[in-house]
Amino acid sequence: MRTTVEITDEQHRALSAVAQRRGQRGFSQLVQEAIEAYLRDLDTDEVGLLLGLAGTLDEPEEREVRSRIEAARATWRAS
Repeated sequence: MRTTVEITDEQHRALSAVAQRRGQRGFSQLVQEAIEAYLRDLDTDEVGLLLGLAGTLDEPEEREVRSRIEAARATWRAS
């Protein structure tokens, strides 16, 4: 599945360098490995709880959450 992930220029350079050393054209495989390691290290109860929340918001709640996420991302990008 394709998705967009925002990373810093420094992270991009570092990932590209590691991928190049591995003989890979891009760093998708590195990102997949990092996500797998992160999920493996999470408390399994937490993962189950988060997955169980899918579909629990109604449309107004979803819009509110999305709005807050975008505001937080904008603040983070500005810093």
